Amino acid sequence: MTRRNALGTLLAASPLGAKERIKAFALIGDKPHNSDYIRTGLARTLGQGLDLDIDFTDEVKQLSAQTLARYRLLIILRDGMTWPDGYPDETSNAGYLRAGSPPLISKPPLPQASPKPHMWMTAEQGRAVKQFIENGGGALLLHNVTHIALVNREFRDVLGAAYAGHPPVRTFKVKIRQSDHPITRGVNDFVVTDEQHYMEYDRDPKTILLESVNEDGLAWRDMGTTAPAGWALDYGKGRFCYLSPGHLLSVLWNPEYQKLQRNAVRWLLRGM
Repeated sequence: MTRRNALGTLLAASPLGAKERIKAFALIGDKPHNSDYIRTGLARTLGQGLDLDIDFTDEVKQLSAQTLARYRLLIILRDGMTWPDGYPDETSNAGYLRAGSPPLISKPPLPQASPKPHMWMTAEQGRAVKQFIENGGGALLLHNVTHIALVNREFRDVLGAAYAGHPPVRTFKVKIRQSDHPITRGVNDFVVTDEQHYMEYDRDPKTILLESVNEDGLAWRDMGTTAPAGWALDYGKGRFCYLSPGHLLSVLWNPEYQKLQRNAVRWLLRGM
């Protein structure tokens, strides 16, 4: 006996009385964001906490309509760049050991190169994400995904924002602006030491659920001390949610932020 999931994908029937584990596809990790801390953080909060079956990858080529057809939930925590020719500054690599690290020496010397980033999301991939959500899927978009929206029109159409930058890691408060939304219900304001991301927000400010606030009065460029930190919307037959904290494992595991992440997934999957 077979049946179809919410996206129309043919599934084998579960044994009588068995609870089906919801499958999620997670695209994670980039040059300054090590895949391991993201996998570790989300596996506990969402994998164990909600009994999700999450397939993690940092291979951007795996994001496609064919891949997404096998899942109900998409998770992305990574920026828009890959570096196929290496890094201009190795100290910006997430794998580089900063404190007390020796000088970078290579004998014989490395070939001369002028590494440049490659913006990985194609128009087809942006369209796949958009159609996945429009057709009933859920998408949890985290931290630096706003960078992807700088160069992909269809992804930005969904997200409704694009990266503007961030100051160095510093301490700030995440404040709940709308406490009656299912994602923020029961969540208190919390403080983290993290990258405070700023963005151009395309939608009505009334849709913002939470914001990041530097309570020491430290502004960033001409964008002030406060930035949008989360929003969630119905989009076609599906839903998406964006949450901006997430540069460190200690941030992903902040107890109040864990509540937000779990609430977001329950809302995206309509109660699971």
